[in-house]
Amino acid sequence: MRLDKAAALAGLTRSEARKAIAAGRVRVDGQIARDAGMQVDPARVRVDGAQPAEAGELYVMVHKPAGVVTATEDRRFQTVVDLLPEPLRRRSIGPVGRLDRDVTGLVLLTTDGQLAHRLISPRWKAGKVYRARCEGRLTDGEVAAFASGLVLSDFTARPAALEILEAGEAESLADVTLSEGKFHQVKRMFAAVGHPLIALERRRIGSLALDPALQPGECRELREDEVAALKRLCELD
Repeated sequence: MRLDKAAALAGLTRSEARKAIAAGRVRVDGQIARDAGMQVDPARVRVDGAQPAEAGELYVMVHKPAGVVTATEDRRFQTVVDLLPEPLRRRSIGPVGRLDRDVTGLVLLTTDGQLAHRLISPRWKAGKVYRARCEGRLTDGEVAAFASGLVLSDFTARPAALEILEAGEAESLADVTLSEGKFHQVKRMFAAVGHPLIALERRRIGSLALDPALQPGECRELREDEVAALKRLCELD
């Protein structure tokens, strides 16, 4: 583990941990250590003479409301990290991928960088499921267009599954499953087939579904079985 991350287990933010290291307050095996990036055994680290608390990787789901940004910090808007209890915010946790500010639903935050990387990468096929409400009546033509891979202005989207749940003259409801997550991708795909989005919610990341008991703005740590399922999906078990 990086020294700054190990020192942060003492209840510091990553920035505070780096300042403590620079000030000579952090020791490894009794010796002052000033390289924040050095790899260490957390059990051998002391901050102001005390051993940081043991802590494993952290996995948290958040039901993101509209208006909140998917970032660790922002000067103008509330972030998904701001929604966490203070003890969790101090764990140098970050979101897996991004949701636009007006998009709601499931955001996964973790300290597990390897899992986060694999969940984002199309190579590991961790599909993301979105529930979309759009203008106009969706038909089998749009289902076929999504399945064939839509050509957008700057890239061709990978084939996506579109399941129509409701189809009315004014608006339709559908679930779409993507294996990638380009900037504004879902919005652009619906616009490309002539059905601008009205609302969008992410419902699933790989094996992890949004807990229906979570209200917008609420969060909870993942259960052991949920973490294990994600690791199996990404071949990290």
